[in-house]
Amino acid sequence: MREITSPIPQYLTALLETVREEESGQVADYIPELASADPNPLGVAMCMVSGRVYAAGDCDVPFTLQSISKPFVYALALQDRGIDAVMSTVGMEPSGEAFNELSLDEESNRPMNPMINAGAIAVNQLINGEESSVEDRVEVIRGLMSRLAGRELGFNESLCYSELDHADRNLSIAHMLRSYGVIRDAAHDAVLSYTRQCAIETTARDLAAMVATLGNGGVQPVTGERVLDPDVCRLTMAVMSSAGMYDGAGRWMARAWAYRRSPGSPAGSSERCRGSSAWPRSPRVWTRRATACAAP
Repeated sequence: MREITSPIPQYLTALLETVREEESGQVADYIPELASADPNPLGVAMCMVSGRVYAAGDCDVPFTLQSISKPFVYALALQDRGIDAVMSTVGMEPSGEAFNELSLDEESNRPMNPMINAGAIAVNQLINGEESSVEDRVEVIRGLMSRLAGRELGFNESLCYSELDHADRNLSIAHMLRSYGVIRDAAHDAVLSYTRQCAIETTARDLAAMVATLGNGGVQPVTGERVLDPDVCRLTMAVMSSAGMYDGAGRWMARAWAYRRSPGSPAGSSERCRGSSAWPRSPRVWTRRATACAAP
């Protein structure tokens, strides 16, 4: 009996060719090291909940996680500290404001959600306990990211220190959090810990496995290791859906659901599929969904 060949690799290659000439947008220019980044690598990877990984293009070119790290560290905080401790530190409502806004909820004096920088810095400080050193806290975070990716991850040190040299906005946020008692660590140490979290280096192939772990209820599909509890994954994905696009969350949700309901999308696709193995029949439809889902 002849083995059936999956069409997905050809679909992924066709998808890349469809968007290869798209040159809108720009690299981040507020950090010198990011401003000099090569914008040309283009790759895509999919990890199924079965553990099968499909990839095309420059999917093994390393890049730093930056704000993509936020939902994973939020999941780690939920896993280790519990929802009550996390909710006492950060909310889960969309802020409607820019990701780096200096603002807190007017009633609770907490960050509105863990996806904006104020919330992400506060959540970072929950990891490994409030008395943890920066080094130990960052190592716990790196360890989680490595388990999610299925291999040992490291840091881009030059990018990390370039970010620290231009971290005035985040330092202001950390001082604000400290003044309201949201964090106890010194502002500089809080920003150092958060910046190192963002400087963890990964690839599209790694990230596909990390996201698939959330979609698979916390079980890493390739290694089979249970990394997170199912309830933690569900809550993390819910907050990603409502707040992961910052002040564009509503527009993103409307667009994402419009494409999910299109004739090219599979009926009844679930949160589990959207995070890991959904595959609509039309590459054009998937291109738009992929662009939206990858943006946080």
